[in-house]
Amino acid sequence: MLIVKKFVFSPFYENTYLVYDDTSRDAAVIDPGCYDDSERKRLDDFVIQENLYIKYLINTHCHIDHIFGNAFIKEKFNSQFLAPKEDLFLLDLMIKQGEIYGTPLIPSPYPDQFITEGEIIMLGNSTGKFIFVPGHSPGGYCVYFENEKICFTGDALFKESIGRTDLWGGNYNTLIKSINEKLLVLPDDVKIFPGHEEVSTIGYERRNNQFLI
Repeated sequence: MLIVKKFVFSPFYENTYLVYDDTSRDAAVIDPGCYDDSERKRLDDFVIQENLYIKYLINTHCHIDHIFGNAFIKEKFNSQFLAPKEDLFLLDLMIKQGEIYGTPLIPSPYPDQFITEGEIIMLGNSTGKFIFVPGHSPGGYCVYFENEKICFTGDALFKESIGRTDLWGGNYNTLIKSINEKLLVLPDDVKIFPGHEEVSTIGYERRNNQFLI
């Protein structure tokens, strides 16, 4: 069985997820927003407490609030680092992004592997599949565990909202098309774990999200 632990990190109130198999203890850190020493310690303490093996470091996209902790996770756990090739320019712009927001940061390493649509990751016996959902950024991806009916939607789809499209490479029409064609086709009872705010479900968003009705 997969367990999801959410941490809310940084002045951006970003959701960092630790998803792990309760038997093998294989884990993935999705969008590490840990911003300072105290936040990095909170995550590390939980990993130690639960005896987790951080197999993957995943960026659903590469805006700074989702990549603050990349260097820490990679150095601390030597995890396989997966990120979208289409967002590589955002890693290159990381310092500039930080300067714009007045935010100190540790530069991110480059990915070990680029994410491609349909690519599979394994946590114990659980299979996660990457779904390409551009629009918030050119390289937005979601991570969908079909058997567990959970989907990590990054900043594409939120409870009753969608991601901004006024940042680098964003496109409103592309995002709406992506959500309609890639996410709203999932079963109603799939839980979505977004990059900010609260958990929702596909069915709830189909009925209540003002951007999608």
